[in-house]
Amino acid sequence: MFCAVTYQFKGKNNEKHKLRREQRKEEAKKIADEQSLVNAANSVKNPLHLLIPHFHKYDRNGVNVTIECGFAKDWPEDIQQWGFEITRRNMKDLYGKEWKDKEKRAELLEDTAQYLVAKQEGEPVAFCHFRFDMDFDLAVLYCYEIQLEEKVQRKGLGRFLMQLMELMAFKTQMRKVVLTVFHDNKAAMSFYKSRLNYGVDETSPSAVEAEWEVNYEILSKTIKLQSK
Repeated sequence: MFCAVTYQFKGKNNEKHKLRREQRKEEAKKIADEQSLVNAANSVKNPLHLLIPHFHKYDRNGVNVTIECGFAKDWPEDIQQWGFEITRRNMKDLYGKEWKDKEKRAELLEDTAQYLVAKQEGEPVAFCHFRFDMDFDLAVLYCYEIQLEEKVQRKGLGRFLMQLMELMAFKTQMRKVVLTVFHDNKAAMSFYKSRLNYGVDETSPSAVEAEWEVNYEILSKTIKLQSK
């Protein structure tokens, strides 16, 4: 009787171990599949070209711009410098003591960083810094920055640029668009949540009841992909 019970116990343990191995293999495959999507997206030289030419310009509310896209490192130095300067001008006060010129400049020029740049009469007036990346085992388009010169703000251009990123996320099969907003940036928080229907991401500190206090929220919008 003792041997029979022992054998039965070992058999159950073996089944549990086998199930766990299968679950781990399945999880590893899912992560690998997501990483493959990110790799494929990053291999696209100009993801804006995945969209029809209609989306390569914006002409409304007194704003007439052409929009270009490319990896940060491939943009001319004057565009790289302007991108840093407008980000510094618009965001330094919100960062407070956490702002570091050197760190932000390096972030803006990392290998996977890409820019959407809107130009009016040849001059840059708005840009988005985004990346295709893995975020908690999911393939996402992460919007790091969206910065507009004051003269083109509140004219629909920011919303249009966000929609372009959502469309590029759809075309490259990203699961969602993710971004970070400071709590003190009330206008941006309202813009994303009320006008663009972004919600608090499940990874945001407020969603996971973080034990430490933070001054930002992670927002996201799920991209509805077509069934294959």
